[in-house]
This record gives sequence, C-alpha cells and structure tokens, in this order.
Amino acid sequence: MGQQIGGRYQIIKALGSGSFGQTFLAKDTHDNEISDCVVKQLKCDNEDNLKTARRLFDTEAKILEKLGSHSQIPQLFNYFEEAKEFYLVQEFIDGQDLDNELKPGIKYSESDVKKLLIDILEILTYVHDNNVIHRDIKPGNIMRRKSGELVLIDFGAVKQVGTIISQKNGTVAKTVTIGTPGYMPSEQAIGKPRFSSDIYAVGMIAIQALTGLLPEVLQKEYENQETEEIDW
Repeated sequence: MGQQIGGRYQIIKALGSGSFGQTFLAKDTHDNEISDCVVKQLKCDNEDNLKTARRLFDTEAKILEKLGSHSQIPQLFNYFEEAKEFYLVQEFIDGQDLDNELKPGIKYSESDVKKLLIDILEILTYVHDNNVIHRDIKPGNIMRRKSGELVLIDFGAVKQVGTIISQKNGTVAKTVTIGTPGYMPSEQAIGKPRFSSDIYAVGMIAIQALTGLLPEVLQKEYENQETEEIDW
C-alpha cells in the first residue's frame, strides 16, 4: 500500500477484488475536505475492446456522477483513465451492509420490513426516474450509515464496463448478464433487465427479511416451477 493513483489518491488499503479489478480505500491528497474515498480500478486485459470500453465507461461515469447528487447514493468525485486502466473515485460510506443485518434464521416484523421497503424504494424511485436500472440490488449492496440512513451502492453498469474490458476474444456481447443469483429474475439472467427487475430484487430482500431464509433456500423450497413465483 502507499501507492498513489491519478497523481493524487494515496492508497490506504485494499477493500476487495474480483474479475473486473480492485477496490481501494484511499486519501485524496489534493482535497483536505474529503477524508477518505473509495477508488475502483477496472483493469484492461484486452486492448481490442479498449475503445468500446472507454466510451461506455465515460457514459456510465457521467450517469453515476448525476445519481450521486442524491444523499443516499455515493457521490462520484472523479473518474479517469491511467495506463489503459479505468478508475472511479467515490464517496466512502462509513457503516455496514445489510448482509450484517439480514442473517439466516432472524425474522423481521412486518412493520420493520415495511420501513425497510420504503427506505429502499425511495432511493430506487430516484434511480428509475433518471432512467437507470441498478441491476444488482441485494443486501450486500445496501449500506447503512452509522446514522441509520440507507445508501445504495455498486451499480451494475460499472460491472458491465468491466465485463467488456475483460472479454478475451475481442468481441463485445450485445447483452451482458449482471446481477446476483437469487435476487435477479429470469429476464435479467438472460441479459435483458427491466426496471421491474430491480423491484423483484427488492421483493426478494423483503421475503428474506420476513422469513429469515436466504434466496437460494426460498427458490429451492418455495418456487412455483410454472410461474417462477416464490409461494412462501
């Protein structure tokens, strides 16, 4: 650690990594008003797709920049390309995700689930009003600040950019499947997400909270094979 990215972001520690790249906690050495920030690095393994990825990255970054004006979506401070790798610099959310709250075996009351739904759907309404589909709504992508306020993170569009960058054969698929099994509906699983796909994911979170069962258990034991509905 200690590496500097973009001539100003001092890496403090790694937060995670995956097939798309890495995520770091960093300090902006040029702005004393920003204490910590999150730097997301998207690595480029195939130069054949670099031009397409660059165009998509710029488009999606501008969308994230606009969405970040909402207090419950991480603010986008900066985005740039360096050494043929792409970087997003976002607000660091100090808190924990809902995976730490919605644990197997713990059932929430109806009133608590209603409040959770209202909080999530208020953010999602803003996202959809801006003609954006999140595509990866799940407990792990919903943070709760120490103040109790929920924050929606990790929009699927960034993962789509990463997928295009990492294509090995130089081709770009027309549809890219982004999402998490158990929380995404069938149309999203074949790369055709709709606004209602996000609503489905929120519904699965609600059922998970009410039953104390993980989505894979709900689908295995309660899914109607004809309608694909969860009859719980």
